[in-house]
Amino acid sequence: MSTENTAAKGQIDFYWRPGCPFCMGLERSLNKMQIPLVKHNIWDNPADAAHVRSVADGNETVPTVTIGGTSMVNPSAKEVVAVANREFPGLIETTVDNDRKRKLLRRK
Repeated sequence: MSTENTAAKGQIDFYWRPGCPFCMGLERSLNKMQIPLVKHNIWDNPADAAHVRSVADGNETVPTVTIGGTSMVNPSAKEVVAVANREFPGLIETTVDNDRKRKLLRRK
């Protein structure tokens, strides 16, 4: 999926691979906050692996998250929320109870 398509849809693209403990941890945190993700297994799709390499200095480092025009390599849940709110205002606020989000982010 291209970045242009992502930006048009206002979605959060989550690039991962099986067995990655960092991917599982970030996904678990984002799921607790009910943040919508479009998951991309880089081992299943060469284009997804190429996207990750293009934003991770040639490495296939995951998790990588792309939101609009911003890509982050191994971000925290707090960073994902901040970028999502900047790139697509209202995307998370409409899907996450703000009190619960604040409580979960304070734990980090």
